[in-house]
Amino acid sequence: MSQGLRSALSAVLIVLACLLAPLGALSTWAMYGLGDPVRYEATMAPLAADADVRDAIAAGVTDGILREVHVRPRLQGPVDHFVRDAVRSFTETEAYRTAWQAANMAAHDAVMRALREDRDEAVTVDLAPVTEQVKRQLADDHMPLADRIPVEHTEITVLEAEDLAQLQKGFHVLEVAAVWLPVAAVVFALAGVLLAVGRRRAVFATGLGTASGAALLGAGIALGRRLTLADLPPDVSRTAAGAVYDALTDTLRLVSWGLLALGLAVALGALLTSAYARYRRASAARRQVPAEESTRVRA
Repeated sequence: MSQGLRSALSAVLIVLACLLAPLGALSTWAMYGLGDPVRYEATMAPLAADADVRDAIAAGVTDGILREVHVRPRLQGPVDHFVRDAVRSFTETEAYRTAWQAANMAAHDAVMRALREDRDEAVTVDLAPVTEQVKRQLADDHMPLADRIPVEHTEITVLEAEDLAQLQKGFHVLEVAAVWLPVAAVVFALAGVLLAVGRRRAVFATGLGTASGAALLGAGIALGRRLTLADLPPDVSRTAAGAVYDALTDTLRLVSWGLLALGLAVALGALLTSAYARYRRASAARRQVPAEESTRVRA
């Protein structure tokens, strides 16, 4: 194989490796970071104590209760104040944390089951258990109107039916990509370096390309956050949604930083070894010149 063809094939393989590395990280995160129920539960659990999330949930639950509880106009203000304080106090209890985890895991289970079973109807979650927890807490706080709060099977839509088909296709692609993309990235990188005529240059290019891909992945995470928050309805707390987004993407951000550090370290190592090799050749050449001059003088 000619050197020109080897260089061209090496460049193609290295470019593919650098493109597949961040895509592999993204697909692996989606499957095993979001798709795995144990990891998802561990990610969402700390958010129960997040102040912005608690405020958003307290506001939503309070508004829902007040819509169902009707009192005389002169009592409206005190009742509103009491309910808001009681619900805010509820978000500091173990019962709230239990309800938070139950609601999150119910939503996660419903979505994952719909994606794996190829269902074609909307994915919904029943919030009646959460309402029951709040009602019980208000009754324990001796709120006179607590027994009038209806506990109905209130279903919220997590995924619309028309969005589900595309997500199912993407999910099946991720199942394959999460396994093969990282493997393909490593194989292509190794093949590209081994095939290269100048292997140090190939290693440098691989490291720099990996770092560039990681930087693009980090930028994509930041852009996704901005677009997600910008697309929220006006009644949804952006600070709470931002806290959830940051928690879900925390592992992916760490992976992007890790890839960036790894790529830069590999590129720097290639530069240093190349500089050292040039220094050794220059030193050997300087030692050889005096030896040749000495030989000519003796002759």
